[in-house]
Amino acid sequence: MFDKLLIANRGEIALRVLRACRELGVRTVVVHSSADADSLPVRLADETVRIGPAASRQSYLNAAAIVEAARQTGAQAVHPGYGFLSEDADFAEICAENGLTFVGPPPQVMAALADKSTARALMSRAGLPLPPGSVRTLPTAAEALEVAAEVGYPVIVKAAAGGGGRGMTVVRSAAELPRAYARTRAAAQVAFGDDRVYVERYLADARHVEVQVLCDNHGNGIHLGTRDCSVQRRHQKLIEEAPAPALRPATLDTLAETALRGALSVGFTGAGTVEFLVDEAERCHFLEINCRIQVEHPVTELVTGIDLVHEQLHVAAGTPLRWRQEDVRLRGVAVECRVNVEDPDRDFAPAPGRLDRFRPPGGPFTRVDTHGHVGYLVSPHYDSLLAKVAVWAPDRDGALDRLDRALGEFEVAGPGVHTTIPFARRVLRDAAFRAGRHTTALVDRLLTPPAAGAPPAVDAPPVAAAVPAADPAPVPDIRADADPAGRTPVTAVPAAGPNAWRNP
Repeated sequence: MFDKLLIANRGEIALRVLRACRELGVRTVVVHSSADADSLPVRLADETVRIGPAASRQSYLNAAAIVEAARQTGAQAVHPGYGFLSEDADFAEICAENGLTFVGPPPQVMAALADKSTARALMSRAGLPLPPGSVRTLPTAAEALEVAAEVGYPVIVKAAAGGGGRGMTVVRSAAELPRAYARTRAAAQVAFGDDRVYVERYLADARHVEVQVLCDNHGNGIHLGTRDCSVQRRHQKLIEEAPAPALRPATLDTLAETALRGALSVGFTGAGTVEFLVDEAERCHFLEINCRIQVEHPVTELVTGIDLVHEQLHVAAGTPLRWRQEDVRLRGVAVECRVNVEDPDRDFAPAPGRLDRFRPPGGPFTRVDTHGHVGYLVSPHYDSLLAKVAVWAPDRDGALDRLDRALGEFEVAGPGVHTTIPFARRVLRDAAFRAGRHTTALVDRLLTPPAAGAPPAVDAPPVAAAVPAADPAPVPDIRADADPAGRTPVTAVPAAGPNAWRNP
């Protein structure tokens, strides 16, 4: 295991990795922007390095500054968390060139899977089913029209280098396609520096189901079951659960086995997620492989009892997998809700500010991952995720009730601060969601006003916010430089685990 690791991220995921390192006796270096100088990860780190101003491109996306911080502090490895540089193959390669272990797959695997067109071709060869559409990218609108005519509308135009819900346009007719094709290519060039796109059939009423896999550097691999991530807005997940509900056992087994086969076929190592769309006939269609820890990883940890960040670190250190497939047992149901600092009544506009009141929920089988605290200034410069509330129960109804109870206890208040808690509780009480019959269309349905004269929707009564919203106030300017925070001593805890297992 490493002696010292640098955490190249911020917020709750930086704190999550830091805690895992402390439990394994690994000293930590946390890099931070000036905006995060007083954040919890910075307060708890053994060492800190300020790498730039608030703007991400000058701090958390500044690969040279991060590598230099690792070299100066003597860190042996870099954990990228999620977002930022976590799936940047160039950054992983730079780490390797400077003698640093990147906690993730090899650069060449990341590069192949980051290109959605290449990933589709690789997974197709491995026998994974793809949505109808083009395997290769389409350099002209005329070719896009040909593919769309063959697979049928609606279709979705996707950026080959896309990710995080960006670089996708749904097209419902041939008349719309040329303009959408040009617009998506232009947006992809700006966002990713790569304007290549492909077209596939758009599955409007499908489930978004993913499989967690763990693979090591010795050819071993296991899957840790499924997660349902169908509750999403503009391709951004809001509520996730494990295992995926209301699917036949044979479908769940097929998803898990297929996902692991696909990951092993490309030499994947570390913690990864293979994502699928599942239609109403339970046909499965490969979407992508994510080469990082996922925001929703707590629900898998709750139903398996396996600490995914611990396993990431052991794999990165060269240890064979400490779990065999037969050791993995899924028990009960876990559901997670993302608490974002956004205002659902203003089209989910960011609503950052100072947290004058902050009391996360507690109680049995309730887990809260957060970097928030009273007095914390939620920055407008970064992602709006403030906390993740995850619960476990023996069955799904119990888990949903427990999550609703927990969200009702969550107190968040401050000048101009709003959260997505009221909307999340509305989802939890939706009849289709409660029955496990929801699809990726759920959130749009809840946000679409009913037509004039239409009967009221079968839905739960409105849920009041946990804390009355305060009057809006200007967000203080936090871009000024600040001094790095102090250090906190660390207590080592020895690691242990089951025997390794080789995948046949």
